[in-house]
Amino acid sequence: MRVMLRAHMDTVATNESVRTGGMPQAIRSLMDRVKPEAAYFGLHEGVRSCWMVFDLQDSSLMPSLMEDLFLEFNAEVEVAPVMNAEDLVKGLAALKSSP
Repeated sequence: MRVMLRAHMDTVATNESVRTGGMPQAIRSLMDRVKPEAAYFGLHEGVRSCWMVFDLQDSSLMPSLMEDLFLEFNAEVEVAPVMNAEDLVKGLAALKSSP
């Protein structure tokens, strides 16, 4: 299932991670594991944030994928199912064919 992960990262925790050089390594490690089709980084509600869209093969992988965000960045994390344009067209076509 394609999902979007959104993480709001605590400012104090990320400041420390930037100072120690841990932030690039933690982000790279997460990206290596989830292999996102898209990844964006910026500010949301005044804090460092990231958004990644990737295929979550099994929901049991969520704890191991998200734990670094909690431990390293004291992040608030949300994961939600999403569709690309092809998925949407397929879903809408299924609506037309159902009684």
